[in-house]
Amino acid sequence: MRYRFHAKWLVALLALSLEWLSLHAAEISPKSSQWEATVEAAKKEGKVNIYLYRYGKVLDVFRQDYPEIRPYLLTGTGAQITTKILTERRAGRFLADVVGLGSSNYRILHQQAKMLEPIQPALMLPEVVDASRWYGGKHRYLDADGKYVFGYMTNASSGQLYYNTAAVNPKELTSYYDLFKPKWKGKIVALDPRPRTEFGTTMQFFYYNPELGSGFIRRLFGDKDITFSRDSRQMIDWLGQGRFSICLGCSGALKAKNQGLPIDIFDTSLWKEGASFSVGGGTLSTPSQAPHPNAAKVFINWYLSRRGQITMQKLGDPDEPPNSARIDIPKDDVLPQHKLIEGRKYFDATRPEFDDTESAFKIAIQAMENKN
Repeated sequence: MRYRFHAKWLVALLALSLEWLSLHAAEISPKSSQWEATVEAAKKEGKVNIYLYRYGKVLDVFRQDYPEIRPYLLTGTGAQITTKILTERRAGRFLADVVGLGSSNYRILHQQAKMLEPIQPALMLPEVVDASRWYGGKHRYLDADGKYVFGYMTNASSGQLYYNTAAVNPKELTSYYDLFKPKWKGKIVALDPRPRTEFGTTMQFFYYNPELGSGFIRRLFGDKDITFSRDSRQMIDWLGQGRFSICLGCSGALKAKNQGLPIDIFDTSLWKEGASFSVGGGTLSTPSQAPHPNAAKVFINWYLSRRGQITMQKLGDPDEPPNSARIDIPKDDVLPQHKLIEGRKYFDATRPEFDDTESAFKIAIQAMENKN
């Protein structure tokens, strides 16, 4: 009897062990010793220089997890960071270890300056490498080669269209073409496209969406009744004051909403032409000749890990909590308008075949010049 009891116990224990191994097989990697060696080498390097467009607050948690690796953050707009890197390189200074930019600015570093190394070899943790944990069951790269610019976000985007809640009933608009209704004559302010920054995904959506395209861009930016500005802050103030009812390109407007201004964002995923989703400022790249390559690998894997991406969603932007492309993490902190909702129409702006924004900008700028 005692023998049979022990035999059953051993069988049950073996079954549990096999079950644990099957569940955690993805976490066990022959590269674990390589990862440990990388971490030790990173600790000896002692620092990592991160040039990050947004989400710098997550570094506080990274410091807790890896106190021996000091992260140094350079932040700013995408254009400011890009200019900084190019200026440093011209002076023979190679300082950046990790770069995180929006989709509009990475092209300058990769396509024009040719200064990025493939980021794929830096991905080491099994939970990061496992594509099934990411939206669509794959890693998203913005470059055509699929190895230089990793996109870690899938923010649903409403074309950066905001409205004054005291002046607009959002249900009145069900299409982008509704912007041309006489009711909104002189009531729309839009971001000037000529600097070609902070507006790339919206221009991609307009240009490549078969229901919009070049004709819509010409009509929109050639409209004499739309006011254009290069100052997003000023545009937000005008929208909140009611000087304008609708704003196209009011980046940061939700912060003003949280401060009590009568501003909200249209949910264009319900509109006829749908919405888009993009990486926003959520990309990672590794520049060539990085001074702390091992520390860069540790940060990249931590940042793309489950813990790192949960932290990014929670702390990255308190005004507009972003949506990580990881699907194995909670989405409680993500704004409703940033979530991808099943059954709605979204344009995938991360696909490399939609990479050309210059054509869209040229059409818009030409339309603006012709109306004057």
